[in-house]
Amino acid sequence: MNAETADAVRKANSHQPGEWGEWVGRTEEISEEISAQRVQALAATLDLDATVHPGTPLPPGWHWLFFNPIARRSELGADGHPARGGFLPPIQLPRRMWAGGRLNYLAPAPIGSRASRRSEILKIESKSGRRGQLIFVTVRHTISFNGTDCVSEEQDIVYREAPPPGGAGLSAEPAPTGAEHEREIRPDPVLLFRYSALTFNGHRIHYDRRYAQEEEHYRDLVVHGPLTATLLQNLAVSLGGLGQRLSRFEFRGVNPLFVDRPFRLGARQESSNIMTLWAAGPEGELAMAAKAFFAV
Repeated sequence: MNAETADAVRKANSHQPGEWGEWVGRTEEISEEISAQRVQALAATLDLDATVHPGTPLPPGWHWLFFNPIARRSELGADGHPARGGFLPPIQLPRRMWAGGRLNYLAPAPIGSRASRRSEILKIESKSGRRGQLIFVTVRHTISFNGTDCVSEEQDIVYREAPPPGGAGLSAEPAPTGAEHEREIRPDPVLLFRYSALTFNGHRIHYDRRYAQEEEHYRDLVVHGPLTATLLQNLAVSLGGLGQRLSRFEFRGVNPLFVDRPFRLGARQESSNIMTLWAAGPEGELAMAAKAFFAV
């Protein structure tokens, strides 16, 4: 652990969960047009043969294209994210990532409409695990159109220590077996670049190989967690059956996926309206676990 990382850990540990109390309950609201052009751009990025028409419902997971903070270049941190201490608390542990979430799809959000997202920090928890110090921030987002709630989502954001360079990794949990449906994804640098651009995500682990390897000690460029979760939702919807709609989706990131290393999406039907899904890395390790719930 270098001096900068050690100092960051000391600062993070100096704040016990109770001391972040002033951040719990904090809210912000962002309004934005659900741009048909940007939806079409994501369809092209995912190599989908889709024509986007205003008024049609936004697909599940595609709302992550919108309502993202727009920070000036001078307001960015070293990792490319907006500097800490805006809406989210200024936790100084060096790695921050989206660990998972729970989404309820309540009503359609029409493409081309103007919608709003209200966000609230629900809780902040400090834990110690095999990977060292962890601080979890849970944020609830509610997206609404014309006064009707369309999406209710809880996001789990985790801050943690960076592993030492060349340190031994933890044994990876194996992905489930017995998939009834599978799809292979080949994440090349263009896919990662386009998704970063469409979501205005400046996190350098997705496009700056030297930063990803030397500063955050990843083996290569990292596939976005929300991108993997979107691909899993796309798979779930394609398998959901005629007349069913995705009403709830839960996911948990387990291990990172990397550029130019193909991974597989798997799905297994558990009942008439519940589907288990996962993303498996090249060595069969579990990268993301998910569950989809359908309503007729």
